[in-house]
Amino acid sequence: MLELQRTIAKKVSMKGTGLHTGTECKLTFKPAPENHGIKFVRTDLGGKPEIPAIADNVVDISRGTTIGIGEAKVHTVEHVLAAIVGFQIDNIIIEVEGIEPPVGDGSSLLFCEALQKAGFEQQTVPKDYLIIDQTIVHHEDDNQVDIVALPLDNYRVTVMVDYQNPALGSQHTGLFDLEKEFEKEFAPARTFCFLSEVEELADQDLIKGGDLDNAIVILDHDLNKKEYK
Repeated sequence: MLELQRTIAKKVSMKGTGLHTGTECKLTFKPAPENHGIKFVRTDLGGKPEIPAIADNVVDISRGTTIGIGEAKVHTVEHVLAAIVGFQIDNIIIEVEGIEPPVGDGSSLLFCEALQKAGFEQQTVPKDYLIIDQTIVHHEDDNQVDIVALPLDNYRVTVMVDYQNPALGSQHTGLFDLEKEFEKEFAPARTFCFLSEVEELADQDLIKGGDLDNAIVILDHDLNKKEYK
């Protein structure tokens, strides 16, 4: 893990369609000063409101993470933030002209490539790491979720998921070296859904920008003639 804070060396932009809203968006990464943190800026709104990327600003987690303050929101930020954290960037401005970042191929690669193009710049202030000195357990009965954080000298993440669907069953993976593993092993992971979910997601006014170029649809039942067409 790095010891000093990090930003990017220059600004870089990209355009594309949002996965759920189907709207066009321009996203620009810009360098930020020390201790600035990670902040989204809705440049298409009056006053250009800032939304710090912190847990307190999460307003919805329906098939994606939406952050917001008041009327200013940014949908589906998880792949953007994955790239930023994966490259251990502490300070960055993310300007968005629209409500949802471009989906790319449904992974973090679009944002990883943009950040690499911008380059990285080491700053002079030490990173402010969150140090866990005792075991923390979080449990949600309704969502069948358990999260456990354990004291450790380095950064390690282990994830286990039971999809309750024979097409995928139960799966697990682990990240043990952020610098060596993220870009190759985790950034290419793509958005997916089961075929049985597509109609329900569309009825929820989601996946308006989704297609087979930016998402994987997993066949979890035999197709009838209507679905095949």
